[in-house]
Amino acid sequence: MLRASVMSKVASRKAAAPAVAARASCRRVGAMRVFAFQKAAGATCDNLHDKNALNERIQKSKDLLDAESAMMCYQCEQTKSGTGCTDIGVCGKTPEVSALQDLLIYSVKGLGSLAHVARTSPAKIEDAAVNTFINGAIFSTLTNVNFADDRFLEFVTDCRKHHAQLAAKMAAAGVAVPAAETAHQPWFGSMPHPLAWNSDAHVALAGVGEMLEVAHKTGVKERQHVLGETLAGLQELLMYGLKGLCAYAHHAEALGHTDPAVYADVQAYLHFLCSPAAADVGAVLDACFRAGTTNFRVMEMLSNAHSDTFGHPTPTPVTLNPVPGKAILVTGHDMHDIHMLLEQTAGKGINVYTHGEMLPAHGYPGLKKYPHLVGHFGGAWYRQKIDFAVFPGAVAVTTNCVMDPLTAYKDNIFTINETGLSGVPHISADANGHKDFTPIINRALQLPGFTAESIAKMEKKRDVTVGFGHKSVLSVAPQLIEAIQEKRLEHIFLVGGCDGSEPQRKYYSKLYQFMPTNTMVLTLGCGKFRIFDQDFGTLPGTDLPRLLDMGQCNDAYSALVVATELAKVFKTDVNHLPLSLDLSWFEQKAVAVLLTLLSLGVRNIRLGPRLPAFLTPEAVGVLVDKFNLIPANVADPAADMQMMMDCK
Repeated sequence: MLRASVMSKVASRKAAAPAVAARASCRRVGAMRVFAFQKAAGATCDNLHDKNALNERIQKSKDLLDAESAMMCYQCEQTKSGTGCTDIGVCGKTPEVSALQDLLIYSVKGLGSLAHVARTSPAKIEDAAVNTFINGAIFSTLTNVNFADDRFLEFVTDCRKHHAQLAAKMAAAGVAVPAAETAHQPWFGSMPHPLAWNSDAHVALAGVGEMLEVAHKTGVKERQHVLGETLAGLQELLMYGLKGLCAYAHHAEALGHTDPAVYADVQAYLHFLCSPAAADVGAVLDACFRAGTTNFRVMEMLSNAHSDTFGHPTPTPVTLNPVPGKAILVTGHDMHDIHMLLEQTAGKGINVYTHGEMLPAHGYPGLKKYPHLVGHFGGAWYRQKIDFAVFPGAVAVTTNCVMDPLTAYKDNIFTINETGLSGVPHISADANGHKDFTPIINRALQLPGFTAESIAKMEKKRDVTVGFGHKSVLSVAPQLIEAIQEKRLEHIFLVGGCDGSEPQRKYYSKLYQFMPTNTMVLTLGCGKFRIFDQDFGTLPGTDLPRLLDMGQCNDAYSALVVATELAKVFKTDVNHLPLSLDLSWFEQKAVAVLLTLLSLGVRNIRLGPRLPAFLTPEAVGVLVDKFNLIPANVADPAADMQMMMDCK
């Protein structure tokens, strides 16, 4: 039913784009690319349906397709002009790295297809090394993870090695790859099916130069030419969701938590993207929602991995003021890495600080027990060039997000896991998963660290509180329920996700100025840094803080658990609670979370600061029709607040 309606809508909208653009209902503002996000503050809801703006968007897209460009990447929110980076990534990614990432994804699709065939064969062949590699390789292509071309050369070479090893296992078991599995799909252009390319022993990959000759043929432009923007964009929506999903699964695997069904799902989605079925709009949308369901299971697995290893988060005050001593700053998302680093720095006179989305580490009993985990330094990821330049110690980058470093601190920064920066030392794990952080420790000991004199010159900051996971919030659920029943708690806002440097993101800072005092706000992800150090006080008549930080972006799982449990109490569903979701997005983990919310049937989600470039007006219109997806009104946060208070 969904597939038929989607195909019908796409066909009709292609035939009558101006009519779509002219519709003036506020409920349908998401049915087109929202250029009004870049307009003056006086823009109104009707401006979002500007026919000229839609036609301009369509023309820009056509121009991009026709132009000879060095690259084409539109996987993140900051992409140039809201359409695509064509010369160099806004993130700093070079055309060469962009092409090698495209080639890696192309090659991984082939390996995933082979793994799917092996798993579903009568012999039921599964390769643990292939499972781990696929998730890690996909993770490496997220925005702001890896900028090192030599690392991608290794990834593609390793992908082909894993492919050959798995093929040998299949041959030994008498399992042949059906010819139909390697049939060429038109959207791969002049390239063969990825499975066939991986298997071609005559492909010469002597170095980056030779690889680049092939890599430039594997990007999204080939698919756009063959499939059109809408279908190509929906295929990318699935792939970007998989990138976030694989990142979360990789984090969980580092802590020993895996799920065979997740590996199977990921590889089935990769196989699907290489099959004739991926030429059907409805089938691709269905796969996107199924991936959202898989991601919910992955987020639950990661939540359990963290809690089983480090205990359930508990409300914990965290200082933003440094203390005298040598210092290491840990950024990214990986709790396993910070735990190993805390163990290896114990007794060495080095203080460890969190940065960005590592802030929630302070809420875990198994991490905050280390006395030299002393506080948090800096803000969201995009401020790292400011934060890292003034930090007087070593910096450990565990995952995304990372930016090409300034000379001021390039000698002090180290990458770990799938991250990579050209000319920056990298810490790899041994066969047992152990990482030797001695280079980071030695660099921290060489650097001055914080002194009493340097601290005295710094502005004093107030503490923040973290650790409001679902266990902590549900422990006070009776108070929340009573407050709702007695109208002391009128509304709950879940405002979080990714942060970024665009001026439009000030919307998320301003929103709280219009929030009534009998409301609460749940935050997660680095979006919290817009408000995390503000004093919201307590809910009237209770001792409950009005601001509850639930953790990292993956802790959207905790928020969903809380919402689901409240819905049970009030004998309704999440969509009928006094709850509004106003989410900011930036990269592919956020895409995975959005697909999860949609797969659960959550409606009326506000998404900003602008909608994804890879979703055309037709694709967005389908999501608006089915889920009432709403673009955040960044020009008028007061109006958005009133609509949310009215449960709209």
